[in-house]
Amino acid sequence: MAALVCSRGLGPRALSCGRVLPCAWRALHLSAACAKNRAARVRVSKGDKPVTYEEAHAPHHIAHRKGWLSLHTGNLDGEDHAAERTVEDVFLRKFMLGTFPGCLADQLVLKRRANQVEICALVLRQLPAHKFYFLVGYSETLLSHFYRCPVRVHLQTVPSKVIYKHI
Repeated sequence: MAALVCSRGLGPRALSCGRVLPCAWRALHLSAACAKNRAARVRVSKGDKPVTYEEAHAPHHIAHRKGWLSLHTGNLDGEDHAAERTVEDVFLRKFMLGTFPGCLADQLVLKRRANQVEICALVLRQLPAHKFYFLVGYSETLLSHFYRCPVRVHLQTVPSKVIYKHI
């Protein structure tokens, strides 16, 4: 049995199993309100999941227990170009993630001071030192030409990913 097309002139839709459904504009869908905020939270498991300090605290603890990962004056009242800075932050994070593949131990901290962009990162000791120096110079030069302002990359190496606690 073929399904009928539901339009304003035609009636209900017939399914292959013989049941009849009402048209889409007549249906009323009700669902329970879900007042749980789950975004940017690490799911609790059996206590075997290692998390960093940034992941361990919920987003509403920013500026109380943990700091901002992007420091600039674009979010102040009356400042222009806040959305452009956010897009630039996303680009910088993806660029650094691609430049240092598998080496970033934690999230980047981006700081804008006057006309200078500073990128601070924790990296794992997976590459020799001369490769890190090359990648830092490559990143600073390319981003300085791209943004037309001085860009500085500050790295701190750690032997393994820093675990704050297990959830």
